Amino acid sequence: MRISSTMMTGNYLSQLNRSYESQTKLMEQSDGNSLHRPSDNAVNYSKYLRYENNLTENNQYKDNVSTALSWMKNSDAALVSITGNFSTIVQKTNEAATSTNSSSDMAAIAQEMMSQVQEVVSDANAQVGGRYLFSGQKDLVQPFTLSTSQVDRGLAKTLNDTQKSFFSDTDNAGDLSQMITMTGNDGNTYYANTKTGAVYTQQFVESGYKDKIAAGQTTVSAADSVGTISDAGGTGINISTHFKNTGELSSNSSYSITVNGSPVSLSYATVKQQIATYNGDANYISMVTQNGPTQPTSDTVNVTGKDVFGSDIFDDAASNNTTSGSAAINNMLTVQAQTQASKYNWLSTDGVTLANNSYNVVNSAQTKLAARQQAYTDTQTMLTTQNQTITGDVTDVSGTDVAALAVKMMTAQTIYNMSLSVGSKILPPSLSDYLS
Repeated sequence: MRISSTMMTGNYLSQLNRSYESQTKLMEQSDGNSLHRPSDNAVNYSKYLRYENNLTENNQYKDNVSTALSWMKNSDAALVSITGNFSTIVQKTNEAATSTNSSSDMAAIAQEMMSQVQEVVSDANAQVGGRYLFSGQKDLVQPFTLSTSQVDRGLAKTLNDTQKSFFSDTDNAGDLSQMITMTGNDGNTYYANTKTGAVYTQQFVESGYKDKIAAGQTTVSAADSVGTISDAGGTGINISTHFKNTGELSSNSSYSITVNGSPVSLSYATVKQQIATYNGDANYISMVTQNGPTQPTSDTVNVTGKDVFGSDIFDDAASNNTTSGSAAINNMLTVQAQTQASKYNWLSTDGVTLANNSYNVVNSAQTKLAARQQAYTDTQTMLTTQNQTITGDVTDVSGTDVAALAVKMMTAQTIYNMSLSVGSKILPPSLSDYLS
């Protein structure tokens, strides 16, 4: 086979171009990345894409956690302030629950209580980036407003732990924490179990039941009531028929019972007070923190009005009313109004219990949020560690060894230069060289 000078030249140029291409690829890797196209290393490029997707996903989770922690830290700060204000109201309630205070003393204490409540409402309207912390998913709506005028709010009888245990009829009423206060036309006060309609005298609920316990009775019986009342077509009292979910009286009704052989007409006892209204909703904001199925409980970053301020007899599950979201505030406003009216006896029994229960509700919400915040902090640490690991994996499959690359580049450049030098000497002369 005859080999012409053209073939030798073509082969030489082809080898020279491959040498130059190898040198160019090595030059590309000088940016620290060995992968610029799938053909550079198909297996490593596949790993590189997978790691990059994991890194992008992990960074999104880190952003979620960072935003969630900011939200929860601000919420926690507001709840700490609210808890402190409620604690002050509890202290003031204990101060007010003594007959040694004069009317002017009670008025001064009531004024301090109102200042604390107003600060609670202000803290409950806290914002981050123009979004309200406690409005649920209606985070562009101010959640809490305080009425400027006073309304007639139903007066609840709040049971202490011993009373709860005795008056909770597990067969009919279940757990009972409050009764509704009724006023009889005989001038006496009565308490009604809204679930069963059973009516008890004030004396029996506040002290008489203790004699029953001492005699060995563990729970209330039908014989302990002085009568039973109910709304038409049902057992007990339908709270939603007579009260708004904030406890504001919407329609008073009279009920008849017979006490010691005499007819007694009962109507709802009320207290004149201001009302706090919740304008948010009960929906949660979630920020997913890790791969896999969503976890609505652990992914929730906000707390709503109901979570913070609980519920009471006017908006609990058995009342048929919607959740008010402001129960504890309104209960504290009841304590404030009763302090203003110098109701010493009420404050020493119901008032102290109601104030303590309201404080416990808010304190519990703050504790739960703090625990969730700690869980997010732990997740943030985990995601940061994962980010470092994934970044290391990306570097392993796509990074270059700088020292080895420098040696390869010097070798490739030397070979290329030698090829140029040798080629200029050994390539066959052209026809023009012969003719010259």
